[in-house]
Amino acid sequence: MQGEGFDRSRLEFLPVASRLSKLEIAEVAVGPETPAPDPGAAAEVLDRTAERILEARSRGAPVVICHGAHLIRNGLGPLLAEMAREGWLQHVATNGAGSIHDWEFAFLGRTCEDVESYVSKGQFGMWEETGAHIGRALLSGALDGLGYGESIGRMIVDERLGIPARDELLGIVEEGAGGGPGSASRAAAAADLLEAMESAGLEAGEVSLAHPYSSMSLQAACRRHGARFTVHPGIGQDIIYPHPLLSGGALGRASMTDFLLYADTISRLEGGVYLSVGSSVMSPMIFEKSLSMARNLACRAGGSLDDFLIVVNDLAESTWDWSKGEPPMDNPAYYVRFCKSFSRMGGELHYAGMDNRAFLLNLYQRLAAGA
Repeated sequence: MQGEGFDRSRLEFLPVASRLSKLEIAEVAVGPETPAPDPGAAAEVLDRTAERILEARSRGAPVVICHGAHLIRNGLGPLLAEMAREGWLQHVATNGAGSIHDWEFAFLGRTCEDVESYVSKGQFGMWEETGAHIGRALLSGALDGLGYGESIGRMIVDERLGIPARDELLGIVEEGAGGGPGSASRAAAAADLLEAMESAGLEAGEVSLAHPYSSMSLQAACRRHGARFTVHPGIGQDIIYPHPLLSGGALGRASMTDFLLYADTISRLEGGVYLSVGSSVMSPMIFEKSLSMARNLACRAGGSLDDFLIVVNDLAESTWDWSKGEPPMDNPAYYVRFCKSFSRMGGELHYAGMDNRAFLLNLYQRLAAGA
């Protein structure tokens, strides 16, 4: 028997300000003025990456970075925010944790908890503001047709959250029954809000929500400067999922919007650059599906999508030159799955085995010198 599932309304949540956080943005922030360490053996890859980015921007092709949560935890949000402001990045993609850490830095100035300690007390992830505010932002953003990343970016920049009145939401649901472009999807988003009002106590109205450290937020910078910021989460993998205001409907709608925005960017990657930083699963998986979608259209139109650079940056050591293609099965590098996946995508591929702070600082330094 399947049963009813876990009842989240029974959980107790604590103020996020009461949490002992391990990372302070003031201590870990990496900005464009931070000195770049010696890149060592990766210098050649960095030179080639900077060269291709400069070429991409001269021809209007996009530069995309897809990263894992450790990039934000390492304090690189301010550096990437500056890169977005200066026009070096047109699209930033991350997983759910990357978005959450960025939001907590903007809201609280600190993030990251001791997992073992808090799990032992049943308090890991049980933080009211993180779950509730992100849940409300996704519910509101989905109603307005926004993706996950832009929903959070809007909350940070506007410093407020607005939830329509119940009667207005009922009107949107009724309108949706009449048909019309996009009306059914908006009606479903309104129904998610109504369900949250009934089951989780969501209140209508506008709430001011200060984000004292918004200047450190990558999501906010993308919102302000017109770069796309998309979030590609896995259901149940992030600390927001225990909260009753985290709606599966709103999350799915906003995440699907972001995937299609990401796929649209990849469809225009000819002549562009794709940076995959510290994401061994999500980044190659969404890239290969999006590239196949893009080539489906390009091949049917008699075109191609083959001229792009992929640079993978991670800490794992690799002795294989991925620009030569996939290694044989008896080579340990064959089992570095993320590089192997990217090696099957065509284009030009390089691997930079180094700390992401060293990689991005050295890359920014080269771009600034070549601008």
